[in-house]
Amino acid sequence: MKNTPNRPKTIVSALKTTYLSQSLQKSQQKLKAFGAGSVLALSGFGIGSLGLIAGTALLATSATIPTAAQAAVVASDFSDLVEQVSPGVARVNVVTKVSEEELAKAQTVELLRQFFGDRIRIPGAQTAPAIEYNYGTGFFVTSDGYLLTNHHVIAGADKITVTLNDRTELDATLVGSDERSDVAVLKVKAQPGKSYPALPTGDSNAVKVGEPVLAIGSPFGFDYSASAGIVSAKSRNFSRDISVPFIQSDVALNPGNSGGPLFNRNGQVIGINSRIFSGTGGYMGLSFSIPINEAMDIYQQLKQTGTVSRAYLGIFPQDIDRNLAEAYGLSKPQGALLIKVTPKSPAEAAGLKAGDIITHYNGKMILESSDLLNIINRSKPGESFKADVLRQGKKIAVIGKLSAAPDDVAPDAVVTKSNNSQIRLGLRIQALPRESLAQLDGEGVLVTEVDPTGIAARAGIRAGDVITNLHQKSIKSIDDFQRALRQLPEAGVVTIEVVRQGIPAIIGLRLD
Repeated sequence: MKNTPNRPKTIVSALKTTYLSQSLQKSQQKLKAFGAGSVLALSGFGIGSLGLIAGTALLATSATIPTAAQAAVVASDFSDLVEQVSPGVARVNVVTKVSEEELAKAQTVELLRQFFGDRIRIPGAQTAPAIEYNYGTGFFVTSDGYLLTNHHVIAGADKITVTLNDRTELDATLVGSDERSDVAVLKVKAQPGKSYPALPTGDSNAVKVGEPVLAIGSPFGFDYSASAGIVSAKSRNFSRDISVPFIQSDVALNPGNSGGPLFNRNGQVIGINSRIFSGTGGYMGLSFSIPINEAMDIYQQLKQTGTVSRAYLGIFPQDIDRNLAEAYGLSKPQGALLIKVTPKSPAEAAGLKAGDIITHYNGKMILESSDLLNIINRSKPGESFKADVLRQGKKIAVIGKLSAAPDDVAPDAVVTKSNNSQIRLGLRIQALPRESLAQLDGEGVLVTEVDPTGIAARAGIRAGDVITNLHQKSIKSIDDFQRALRQLPEAGVVTIEVVRQGIPAIIGLRLD
């Protein structure tokens, strides 16, 4: 399903993820601050992409004395490194065409304004230009023209070009894109007798907290801007639906840096810059990058097949706190507690049960549930696994084999109606497994994520709900759900029927 020019939302735990997208002309005139509590993926209306995760931190208003670690980084001279790697970095330019209907409405609005001035207010008026320009950053990974960038940089693009550091502009084609990892692969034509400056990749698993790192990109349109910092943490997770153990750093990233490389001191790419945590819409000291090991795995799959296949175990794990640790007889909070095992899944076939605590997986210690999910996300369908499990105070070993993950559904239910207005429920759905369909008489779609600021959340819809009816229309599949969405009124209240923990309920959904 093709994305609209509006950037899709990604839910990051309880934090809201949006994509910066505004016209280049407006961004040059004024940089608007975003409200506190938003996670932004840096891409956007002509201003480049980078994800922002909202926070409530306050900006310091007075100078601070740098720590010894910060002083060491500041003292590092990256000038030679920047000169060495810059040719392999490119600006990614995205053009999105506005529909004829949108253009006609914009022309009508402009005509009315010529007579009545800017003070006229036209309900539902679309003020967007006929063409929307967005941009981000990318970098070469092969000498024959393959580049990596972020999915949210190129989502909904009608045309993509890349600009090299010598100002050469080349047409690029989209090889493939994966929303769950936020990785996209581009390709420019190979030129006879000329190779592209592919950047060397490092081992993101070997990255250490505290080591210096460098980023190059186009923040707010300022091409080839370099910023340095240190790795602050590893394996940061925001949501079950984002299958990336992010590298956290304090490198200054801003809208436009999205898709750009994160280098170690040896000039090797160790990550793809993707998101920032901010209460203002700009840099606040918390930046997140996709580990290059995961990105290159996605790259190989997209290059070879155009799709990404992920491993599936069929479990719903949660972290163990102090009280649960005491209840289960653990010396400290450690492991992944299984609150549910999907019927007829690889987990059930291996003998895993709800209430089990996985303490080790394939020989690796599991401190929290995200450790387990990260390992599974990096695995391949068909791979064998061995899990050390604590069950009712006894230690057992479980052996099994992973399968391919069930198909996902595109994020965020967004439907563009014929008059170009949008109904955004703020939720993510997927088809029900066959065993669940049997239990529900073949009806329903599963809600996997809910945007806490969206219409669905305000109505009380939760992740885990099964939607069986929307606006008096039975829902048996994703297609049924999308058809029902297209027929929703512009405003008012409609009914949505859900099944929550086996109990049916009817909820009023206010659309205005």
